[in-house]
Amino acid sequence: MAEAAVPKGQPRGLKALFMTEMWERLGFYLMLGILLLYITDTERGGLGFSTRRAAEIYGTYMAFVYFTPFIGGMIADRFLGFRRAVFIGGLLMAAGYFSLGVRTLPTFYLGLTLLCLGNGFFKPNISAMVGNLYAPDDPRRDAGFNIFYMGINIGASLSALLSAPLRNLWSFNMAFSAAGVGLLIGVTVLLVNWKKLAAADRPAERSDDDISFKQVVMTILVPAFGCGVVGYFVGSRLGFVTSTIGPVTFAFLVGMLPVVAYFGLLVKRATPEEKPGLAALIPVYVAGGAFFMVLHLSGGLMTVFAEHNTDRRAEWIPQWADFYAQKAMPSYYVNAGGDLPRPDERVLVDVDPRGEAMFGARMLSSDLVATLKSRPDFEVLDAAQTDIPEDENFLTCKVYASDQVTVNTETDAHGAANTTVKVTDGSEPQGEALVVRDLDGQRIPVLLVTPATRQAVYAGRDPAVPTLAPGTYVRLVNAEMLTGLLNPVFVVLMTPVVVGFFGWLAMRGRPITTARKIFLGMLITTLALIVMAFCAYLGKNGAAKTSMLWMVIYYLIITCGELCLSPMGLSLVTKLSPKRLVGLMMGGWFLATAIGNKLSGFISGLEPGTTMFVILAVAILGVAGFIFAMLPRLDAAIKKYGA
Repeated sequence: MAEAAVPKGQPRGLKALFMTEMWERLGFYLMLGILLLYITDTERGGLGFSTRRAAEIYGTYMAFVYFTPFIGGMIADRFLGFRRAVFIGGLLMAAGYFSLGVRTLPTFYLGLTLLCLGNGFFKPNISAMVGNLYAPDDPRRDAGFNIFYMGINIGASLSALLSAPLRNLWSFNMAFSAAGVGLLIGVTVLLVNWKKLAAADRPAERSDDDISFKQVVMTILVPAFGCGVVGYFVGSRLGFVTSTIGPVTFAFLVGMLPVVAYFGLLVKRATPEEKPGLAALIPVYVAGGAFFMVLHLSGGLMTVFAEHNTDRRAEWIPQWADFYAQKAMPSYYVNAGGDLPRPDERVLVDVDPRGEAMFGARMLSSDLVATLKSRPDFEVLDAAQTDIPEDENFLTCKVYASDQVTVNTETDAHGAANTTVKVTDGSEPQGEALVVRDLDGQRIPVLLVTPATRQAVYAGRDPAVPTLAPGTYVRLVNAEMLTGLLNPVFVVLMTPVVVGFFGWLAMRGRPITTARKIFLGMLITTLALIVMAFCAYLGKNGAAKTSMLWMVIYYLIITCGELCLSPMGLSLVTKLSPKRLVGLMMGGWFLATAIGNKLSGFISGLEPGTTMFVILAVAILGVAGFIFAMLPRLDAAIKKYGA
């Protein structure tokens, strides 16, 4: 009997899904790369929260942005279909990014909420559509998911290249709005290819044993919400919780217990034909959650490390691309070497803490403007009536009536000081201003700082190193160019290398199964964390800045681990899940990621030192050991389903 011909090329529709996902990921990673920076920033128009509070917000957002696919997958399976779910999700996310483009706390939290809801509809269902393009035994499936995964990372690469100049020249909020534009482009691609994608939107299979959506809500989601509320109030009263992970993280983890129990019940109630595949997904979920706990430190702990502990000097950036060179603000000098040129002292103008906080938020009260105008050596320019050079735009400030601006310094739940600048809801700015002074015959923008900040800037200066000319700055690589660009670029570059390597092994009669690729990915991730532990040790745990080269090495290694694990995990979910449950089980993959992300947020609020990276390396090595022990069961399940 002749063997069936192996299909050539990739299925019709993969290109459209590739492009839709690429634009969505551009928006997602653009926002993710600068989210924690925006929340903590006190010098470039950020919100000014403490790092621990910012990490809690980041972790909660990342948890829910990956938890909502659990619900979105069920809704698509039962009611909407995959295409409609992806369309609705894209519109909700676009609205979320545009909401973040407005600098107020209500629009900030609204934007995060819309993004979580939108991602719930979008993320699991577009991945399920990719899986639906292939028959269960189609050998092109793994390669197709690798191609799809490369589209994700092309979008992520473009995001870093776009966000850096937007916030260098304008603001964080402008960058968020650009992410919204990217989402609208992705939705347009989906609509243009709507009919072409019909084959990937086949109706979900049904079984009389399926739990209804109403039952899911009443027996899973409502208990999860109730457990979360109880967990928060209990955690708030337990000293070991408030002093460690915090009540919000504790509440989320407690709230996940009913959902985890549901997946256990799903495996128990499965038919004998379905049970081996569903049971085999449990270790896959564990590996995915643990890996993304580490990978998504990029927007948290690794961002903190890049921003504060990495020597980001970039004098090699050509002048024609100066919009990619971030200008060093006073905080960069705290642990900088003595050989780093300091700014001209006349550019730093002493004000009280309230004035420094307002200037850092790029706001000025009318009384502060009046004070500055009263000093003969300063001038406050009206931005609307002045031709301000493009590279000085980032120093312009919105001016509000004094009674509309409030500066609060509070202590958060972790005991960290937190200074925020708020404007009364509904207030309209009186205009925009740029504070300058005449230095050496030139009109030079100034920075408003406290005497303590001034002292910190010059404390470690080598007197033999001359100061910078007025109006010039040390040029830096943006932190998100390290944490947001290296990984996706390496994914694009290394995907053909990794796929080719596994193909070469297969041709030599030594193929590596999908499950063993996941195990290998965990080992490589452990190695990446060991590299960062050594890097932190060289930097004396933040006392000195370390070379950017260590970040490059870290992302090269962890990217290889990612290529072994993440696309393989997505592929296994679609291989081992019954067709009637593929959207739901894809939601389970993202649920595991949500739990890892919440832990990632907690970790990001800690110091990025040697001890932290060693502990993480040991934890991931432990998960690798668990996957190794489960390899026989995983390989047997994969063989059973012809995957």
